[in-house]
Amino acid sequence: MMHRQSVARLVRQCGGSPLVELPPPYLAPSLHFPQIRSPTQCSSFSTTSAVAGSGRDLSKSRGVSAIHRTGPKHKLGVSKYPLPKPVHPAAREPRNPTPDHGLWQFFPKDRQALSTPEYDVAHGRPWSVQELREKSWEDLHCLWWVCVKERNRIATSNLERKRLKAGFGDWEANERDRVIRVTQKGIKHVLRERWYAWEDAKRLYDSGYRPETEDSYEEETVPKA
Repeated sequence: MMHRQSVARLVRQCGGSPLVELPPPYLAPSLHFPQIRSPTQCSSFSTTSAVAGSGRDLSKSRGVSAIHRTGPKHKLGVSKYPLPKPVHPAAREPRNPTPDHGLWQFFPKDRQALSTPEYDVAHGRPWSVQELREKSWEDLHCLWWVCVKERNRIATSNLERKRLKAGFGDWEANERDRVIRVTQKGIKHVLRERWYAWEDAKRLYDSGYRPETEDSYEEETVPKA
């Protein structure tokens, strides 16, 4: 209804011009209201008073303002706990060095972060699978963690060598790491064999096989001389 009234009024203002000269119908709502408004109808977008921008925070209910650096007006639940203050390094108590600390095992014997090529190249061959088969579970467990500790030491030296851009010792360190990885693969191979043997023995036991029964049966069937 509003669109029809707007179009009719526009036609009267134009002196009965043809409708082909009129604007499209979707622009009719904009013609329904007068284009010139009175000054009393104009209002600014912000409802904040003009004095609020003079540098003072006039809001009494504001809790924390990052601009004016005002804190909360009421103590919060954690305000009674004092925050720790940083201590200057010069005011700290000196610490006694521990010569037998466990972390020294991740460094060479001279306790340097960067190992020398002579130290890395001085190693033997990897453990063979035949040698590892004769080891107990405790020995394999200890040997595995010795390998892990040595590889950690090599990784520390490689990182320090890369940081210093030393340009030497990469081949010796990588060769030593390769030998250690061969030993670790052998340990995994032996443990996998023992796991399969345990599964086979458990399967035979569940099926009713007993070693003592088999031995007594052989003694009865074999004739005495």
